[in-house]
Amino acid sequence: MTTTHEGRRAVIVRGGWEGHRPVEATEMFLPFLEQQGFDVRIEESNEVYADRDEMDRTDLIVQCVTMSEISADALAGLRGAVERGTGLAGWHGGIADSYRNSSDYLQLIGGQFATHPSKHPDAREGDESDNFLCYTVDVTDLGRSHEIMAGVEDFTLRTEQYWVLTDDLNDVLATTTHPVQPYHPWHRPITSPAVWTREWGQGRVFVATPGHSLSVLRDVSVRTIIERGMLWATRSR
Repeated sequence: MTTTHEGRRAVIVRGGWEGHRPVEATEMFLPFLEQQGFDVRIEESNEVYADRDEMDRTDLIVQCVTMSEISADALAGLRGAVERGTGLAGWHGGIADSYRNSSDYLQLIGGQFATHPSKHPDAREGDESDNFLCYTVDVTDLGRSHEIMAGVEDFTLRTEQYWVLTDDLNDVLATTTHPVQPYHPWHRPITSPAVWTREWGQGRVFVATPGHSLSVLRDVSVRTIIERGMLWATRSR
């Protein structure tokens, strides 16, 4: 994708749980945004969402805030900004596991992290790698015809496989399926969205669930999808 958005403004909002490396992860995408003509502002607090003037000047919000909390004013500001046309994009827990206590946020995003199934109990070592599984991201029929996924084939990752609770307002571009295992309590394979878009008022929301680590974000398919997703979500003028 070579389109350049001259004069666009992006706000990166980052923070929350440090395990997702919010600073380093968002820094990875700064050169891309700048090359695409974005003037980028970085915020370490989501209270910027409550600034109506700033939000109305913002064409794209890139959020990387795992868990954490959001004030009523900031949440209202975020929802209002997207409804008026500001794009919202993110990956993994920075967008799909944010502000767990806010149902209004979850409605806006369209998906909530529930779990990432673990390895067999006998193979667990007591660290984060217990949740690293080899799984496939499957591009949907809709995804194959969408600009975000153009030319991207099904691909395999070894990382956290997100189980996501979601609704059917999403346009699902890729999925991942959790198999049945004898040491897990579910009884049939569970398919979760892995990449989706969502239209909300005049705005667009983009979510990719891969992105736990910097190495995953360097994967060519993951990085391509996120970069294109940010451009897709950007306000149309």
